[in-house]
Order: sequence, then structure tokens, then C-alpha cells
Amino acid sequence: MLFKLARKCGFDHALFGVIPNRNTPLHAAYLASNYPSEWRQTYDRKQLHYVDPTVSHCLHSSLPIVWKPSIFLGERQCALYEQAAGYGLRSGVSLPLHGAGGQFGVLSFVGPDAEHLGRQGNLQELAMLCLLRDYALESAQRFVDPKPDQVQDGINLTERELECLRWAMLGKSSWEISRILRRSEATINFHLSNTKKKFDVQTRQQAVVKAIKLGLLMPA
Repeated sequence: MLFKLARKCGFDHALFGVIPNRNTPLHAAYLASNYPSEWRQTYDRKQLHYVDPTVSHCLHSSLPIVWKPSIFLGERQCALYEQAAGYGLRSGVSLPLHGAGGQFGVLSFVGPDAEHLGRQGNLQELAMLCLLRDYALESAQRFVDPKPDQVQDGINLTERELECLRWAMLGKSSWEISRILRRSEATINFHLSNTKKKFDVQTRQQAVVKAIKLGLLMPA
């Protein structure tokens, strides 16, 4: 499904990799990818994740990084970029994954003109990719954590928390929800923050996913 959604967004390839915590070696990550298999084998055999600047960026940031030649510094990184470009992986964007349980990973999308995401005026496209990232991370929990899926079926949301989350599911910002419900933006953020704490997640999108899983919300 991730690869289908990537193609709908104009990307030929996608890669999703995540480890349960930072003590786990990067080469032991749970991985889903439609990159060329020969390149993946080369990347893993040479352990290029320890060279790749997009991985080091994602380790220390929550912001996406758009691939361009200028981010590949030094002989090893430049060689990595040229090798990847030889397999058609020249232009892309990588989004960091930081889960509430300490998970770390990277979600990358590769297409012929991903560099346009780094220019002004493309925030909507980046926001869509960030939403896909949150859904992908939540969906991968059963693969990342070997323990049975423990859904928080004892969680109770207040009527106002549920109402705010329902509007968030429809893509409304805190300011828009405040206008709809005639409450201050700070109050809306307070309710949404409470839902994130109850679900033990970091983003409102992740809270929406868990609420849908529990049957508290119905997708539009």
C-alpha cells in the first residue's frame, strides 16, 4: 500500500526502515523497499547506512531532508550518491521517524523531480508525505515490536477531546477547529495534547490512527 501511495504522489520508489530503539544496530532494521534489489544488497553489504548523510540527518532531526548533491560531502558520501544515481535513485526526500516508544527510522521517497520539495510553496506536498509517515509508523508497530499488539482498549476520551480529534481527522488545524467550536486555540491544543498523552503518541495524526483502530472514530 505504501508503494501504491508513493506512486500516486509521483514517486517511483519508496523505502521504510525502522528499529525499535537506538540500541538496535541499523542493519537490523525492519525494512520495506521497492528500491532495485542489487542496490539494496550493495548498500547492506557495505553498511552504507553509516555513511549515508540522510540517515545521520534523520537521527538528529524531525524535519525532512531533500536529496541534492550538496548534502553528500567527502569522498565516501559522494561515491554513495553516484552509485545510487546509477540505479535511478538520484532525486528524493527522506523523512525521520521518531516513535513515542523510542523507535527510530527513515521513510524515503524517490522520484525524477523530488528536488522541487525543497523550494518554497510546496508545504502541502510535504505535509501529505508527513501524514503518510505517521500512518506507516503506526501500521508497522507489529513488525517492529515482537510483542503482541497491545491496543489501549481502556482509554476514555472526553466528548470535547473526541470532537477535536474528529476535526483533526478531517485535516483541520488547531486554529480552524477553534473557529468551528468557538474556543480558543490554546484550549483546542490542550484537548489534542491530552489525547496524545492518553494514546501515548507524539502527533495528532498518530492519535487519529489509534482512535480509528479502537472504533472511537470512523474514517470520513
